[in-house]
Amino acid sequence: MLDKAVAAVKADKAKALDTFNRGEGGFKDRDLYVFCLNASDGVLTAHPKIKGAKAQTLKDANGFAFGEKFLSATDGKVSEVAYVWPRPGSDKPVPKVTYFTKVADQICGVGYYK
Repeated sequence: MLDKAVAAVKADKAKALDTFNRGEGGFKDRDLYVFCLNASDGVLTAHPKIKGAKAQTLKDANGFAFGEKFLSATDGKVSEVAYVWPRPGSDKPVPKVTYFTKVADQICGVGYYK
């Protein structure tokens, strides 16, 4: 799903972000979804619940500042970070692993819940 998201952002960033936010086009599958943020300021440009938040402020239930890790993304390299985060529709944090990469001026990621 991340590879497909990267291709969509490269083809038409505005359309891709809109599609991600709507969860359409195969970019949402059960509890899997694409999110993106501005590489320059960390503001989430696509997310099902927290669009507009700053990645730098994101911490998991254990206090781990996982959002800061996204800002280390580089073009062409997929990185990963593990943390705890609630599944969509729940408030209970569970283990999650997110893969992310930089594409143009965006950092996009897809994570799965364990």
